[in-house]
Amino acid sequence: MAAEKDPKSPSKTEKRKNTWKNLPDVWALMKPRRGLLALGFLLMAINRLSGLVLPASTKYFVDNVVVKKEVGVLTPIVLAVLFATILQGLTSFSLTQLLSKSAQKMITELRRKVQAHIGRLPISFYDANKTGVLVSRIMSDVEGVRNLIGTGLVEFVGGLMTAVIALVYLIHTSVLMTAVAFSILLVFGFGISKAFTTIRPIFRARPKITGEVTGRLTESLGGVRVVKGYHAEEREEKIFASGVQRLLDNVLKTLTATSLMSLSGAMLLGIVSALMLELGGHKILSGSMTLGQWFAYNAFLAFLIAPVFQIVAIGTQITEAITGLERTREILKENPEDEAPGRTVSLERVEGLVEMEHLSFAYETRKEVLHDVSFKSEPGTVTALVGPSGAGKSTIIGLIAAFYIPSSGRVLVDGEDLSTVKLSSYRTQLGVVLQETFLFDGTIRENVAFARPEATEDEILAACHIARVDEFAETFENKYDTVVGERGIKLSGGQKQRVSIARAILADPRILILDEATSSLDSESEALIQEGLRYLMRGRTTFVIAHRLSTIRRADQILVVEAGRIIERGNHQTLYALNGRYYDLYTKQHAVEANLFLAPGESTLESDDPAGREASAGNGRGAADLPDAIRLIRGQGN
Repeated sequence: MAAEKDPKSPSKTEKRKNTWKNLPDVWALMKPRRGLLALGFLLMAINRLSGLVLPASTKYFVDNVVVKKEVGVLTPIVLAVLFATILQGLTSFSLTQLLSKSAQKMITELRRKVQAHIGRLPISFYDANKTGVLVSRIMSDVEGVRNLIGTGLVEFVGGLMTAVIALVYLIHTSVLMTAVAFSILLVFGFGISKAFTTIRPIFRARPKITGEVTGRLTESLGGVRVVKGYHAEEREEKIFASGVQRLLDNVLKTLTATSLMSLSGAMLLGIVSALMLELGGHKILSGSMTLGQWFAYNAFLAFLIAPVFQIVAIGTQITEAITGLERTREILKENPEDEAPGRTVSLERVEGLVEMEHLSFAYETRKEVLHDVSFKSEPGTVTALVGPSGAGKSTIIGLIAAFYIPSSGRVLVDGEDLSTVKLSSYRTQLGVVLQETFLFDGTIRENVAFARPEATEDEILAACHIARVDEFAETFENKYDTVVGERGIKLSGGQKQRVSIARAILADPRILILDEATSSLDSESEALIQEGLRYLMRGRTTFVIAHRLSTIRRADQILVVEAGRIIERGNHQTLYALNGRYYDLYTKQHAVEANLFLAPGESTLESDDPAGREASAGNGRGAADLPDAIRLIRGQGN
């Protein structure tokens, strides 16, 4: 059964209307170069008019010089052609220098503009778009400018202008011959218009496919250790091969269409030439057309037909260019997160009072991940968030960092609603150490100084000392000038986290966020880093998500988050004495950590700690299920 048409999908007519509606936006992108384009069109007009001198002189050369032997006419004709040729050459050179270089400059400017704009878009935009797609939009979509600002569009318009002049001359010379030739051109032009309507969606799909393929390739190369670790090279080869095959299919479709148009153009030229020979021959024999007029007519006819071939050669490039610039315009229409009309408040000096009032949040409509969350963190205090994975801890952190806007409720900083605050004034006083440590492909010094590029060398070294970066950096040959590699690949996980912590120390923030900041550290390194973290947290409002609950025992406030709600709150002693969910999480974790170091056959059930016995007993059912789960993974289940 044939698939039903999606009622929301636009029809061909709507697509065509959308194209014309988007053209002003595309033109707006070229606003800084409108004067240059005008100059280009003026030079093009001079170039094309001077190019008409040679075919126009053909009639006088044949009829007056060759047939009538008027030698005196020859020199003016030669001088006129020579002058026109020099003028045409100079204007062609000027056009190439003026427009081609300007096109390259505009491509660079557009890339800078798009990158800067994308960098200011909210996190939700990045959640919805792959990195490879965004890279493609920054680097590839603007390439089409060369065909709009460059000589492509100018040549095309110039061809149309000379075609109009040629048409006037042709009608003046022979209405019958021109009517026949023009009728054939109209039919061909109609076919070309339909062809471009068909291939335009194909061109529009190409950047999307390219972005998807590039995105997957970027992920695969970035995660090469995971790929090799699971012996998935062949699988990634197949995924990439499938992507480039889709891209090839798209390109082949456009090549087939353009080849058919080229074939039609060649056949058109042959048909028109044959008809002109037939009709022109009869006119010459009947005496109604001179030989010179016939030669001049065919020369001008070439100027009428030439734009048809330019449509085939340049039209596809211009179509692709407009498509790319439309996509660029779509990106530039996205609102930067700091330019919302309501963001008018500047925070000059953050004291650090953070509150959440009846806050709810959903990444997707009707799928809330936080429900009526309320709490208050006083300036200079430490608030820890604990709970199972997926409970909503990182989402709360993301809202405090203003990465997202609440669905309902408010986040207040020093009494100001964060949705009304200018983020540039807030985030300069915010420090973040995330679980997934990101380092740039630069030196250790550059990565630490990223938080504050104007910091002095002494300040950078002090931050590195506090975070214990100096312990490993000093052992390298190049010390702090050691290049860490892409995403810090040349450093261990613990070393990367130390650099990240040093970066946060150097930022000297008023509000500090530590999301599993010590998850990649061994116990000895963590003990050393905790001293640095305690220094970092001193006098700052700090929010901590910690895998090891023992590391947050000194927190002023602990929030137990589960299923998007805060179910318990208090300090360690209060919550432990409550014998509730926190007690359960704390004691179970200690039982698991203890079991990791037991000899075969030993059990924490023999512990004198009643909490440990209860925790171990509570874990018994899960432990008993482990062999079945392992057999299932190994394919040995029932």
